[in-house]
Amino acid sequence: MKLSFKGGIHPPQSKNTANCAVEKMPPPKKVFIPLSQHIGGACVPLVKKGDIVDKGQIIGNVEGGLGCPVHASVSGVVESIEVKTSASGVKIGQIVIENDFEERLSVDVKPIEKSFESLTLDDVIEITKNAGIVGLGGATFPAHAKLASGAGKIDHLIINCAECEPYITVNHRLLLEQPERVLRGLKILLKVFGLTKGYIAIEDNKKDAIKKLKEKTTGTDFVDVCIMKTKYPQGDERQIIYALTGKELTSGHLPFEVGCLILNAETVAAIYDAVVYGMPLIERFVTVDGDCVKEPKNLSVRIGTPINELIEYCGGLTKDPYKIICGGPMMGVAQWKMYAPTVKGTSAVLVFSNQNRTRQSDAPSCIHCGRCVGHCPMRLMPNYLVAFANAGELDKCKEFDILGCVECGCCSYDCPADVPIVQTIRAAKGKILEQMRAQKAALNKSAVAAKPEKEDKGGKES
Repeated sequence: MKLSFKGGIHPPQSKNTANCAVEKMPPPKKVFIPLSQHIGGACVPLVKKGDIVDKGQIIGNVEGGLGCPVHASVSGVVESIEVKTSASGVKIGQIVIENDFEERLSVDVKPIEKSFESLTLDDVIEITKNAGIVGLGGATFPAHAKLASGAGKIDHLIINCAECEPYITVNHRLLLEQPERVLRGLKILLKVFGLTKGYIAIEDNKKDAIKKLKEKTTGTDFVDVCIMKTKYPQGDERQIIYALTGKELTSGHLPFEVGCLILNAETVAAIYDAVVYGMPLIERFVTVDGDCVKEPKNLSVRIGTPINELIEYCGGLTKDPYKIICGGPMMGVAQWKMYAPTVKGTSAVLVFSNQNRTRQSDAPSCIHCGRCVGHCPMRLMPNYLVAFANAGELDKCKEFDILGCVECGCCSYDCPADVPIVQTIRAAKGKILEQMRAQKAALNKSAVAAKPEKEDKGGKES
């Protein structure tokens, strides 16, 4: 029986590059390394204009709090440190490096001086943190923090190979071409967590990858290949947990609370590279596709490469682009400039013409069909959330658990009235989170003001 979950949709898969082997794209003349490529605080630059840097060298790091460093993806000279506006409208610093094409490797890039048997979870957490590894499925949560959250709390270590978004095929190709990186990374994680078996969750539309995995694991018992029914958003961690274990992860709770730790396949491969070779995250697989792209491909790309260079490497454009998306068409982020850099969370670059535009109405209105409710994998009521959000009733939005929305886009995809449901919900969530941050800051300020002053023996303030 194929594993699945309640709700979800079946958009066209459009896996046009499933048979395209990954091509290693030559490094560009310049890379643009954003100082924020992860959930958490932005990095502080550790270099200045004119500095010579080596490939793999840490060039920015977070000073306290959640985050991870960024590294130079090429060797060369720091041309500038500038501030740019991201696709989400946030101003982000970025380091521009002019490539000298010498490919000098930083002296810090070296494997850990420990045997596999003596590796500890703390070792792997530290290596993963220093390597700047984040969730490469698109979430970009710092991987070291996720590993730390599971210490002593998990009995299910799950590798997410669902890749349920249309068009994207990088995990599929990774499992076909380099399955050893994923399997050896899994063995390392099982060892340090004290587990004997892991689980690879993969959708049934990847039959060749399933066959390859079973061939590679024949005669072993350290992994179960769990075949899931192809359905969107199967790759969401809540849906995988339910499909594999029957446990429901409710809003506001994290996977380790139900004994699970889920990592994307490419993230596990990156952890393997960091532990065995000392290589930080400076390159990743990217699918380049869409009806505007002449030759859709899967590429191995240096972090910081402008996306227009990826498109040019794929033969350029055959039509005028209407929309450029980094990530999948369901949850990706539309770009407003062609030269935005490839970042750690860029799993795909998709370029669509106006012929692929689906939304027709400029003033859509709900027709009360209830499809959004039936498809929601989180069992929310998107129709009510949109109504409350449009009326400015944020308290009602919270009452109906708007923060439990994973923004998968199932509701918007199948709305016959073309209501921008997920966009409206996302905007409302942003306002609520901003309110919560302001309230927290006010409480902290009040607590500091109410704190009694300490006095020394002379009666003066200490």
